[in-house]
Amino acid sequence: MIPAGARVLVAAKPVDFRKGPDSLMALVRESGADPFSGALYVFRSRRADRVKIVWWDGSGLCLFAKRLDEHGFHWPRIEGGVIRLSPAQLMALIDGMDWTRVKTPRNRRPTSLG
Repeated sequence: MIPAGARVLVAAKPVDFRKGPDSLMALVRESGADPFSGALYVFRSRRADRVKIVWWDGSGLCLFAKRLDEHGFHWPRIEGGVIRLSPAQLMALIDGMDWTRVKTPRNRRPTSLG
C-alpha cells in the first residue's frame, strides 16, 4: 500500500527497461529531482505493457516491476517532463485501469462548527 501523502512522479517518456534501480535513480538525479526524497518515481516501457517504480524507503533502494499480460497500462501522453499522480491514481495505473477516472479530493480548509 502506498502512503496517502506520498509524492508520485511519472516520467512521461519511455525508458530502456534493461535499466535496473541504480540506473533509474541516476535518471531521477539527472532530471534535477532528489532520488532520496521518498517520492515514488514511475517509469514506462516503450510497449506500454510494463512499469517500474523506484523509491528510497529510508534504509535502501526499492524496485517494483509489473508486466500486464493481456493489455497495456493506460499511460499519459508521451511528451517531455514529469506527470504527478496521487497515490490512488498510481494504484489504478498499476491495476491496469484508467487512472484519469480516479478523482482526488482537494485539501479543504476546516470549517468552524461554533
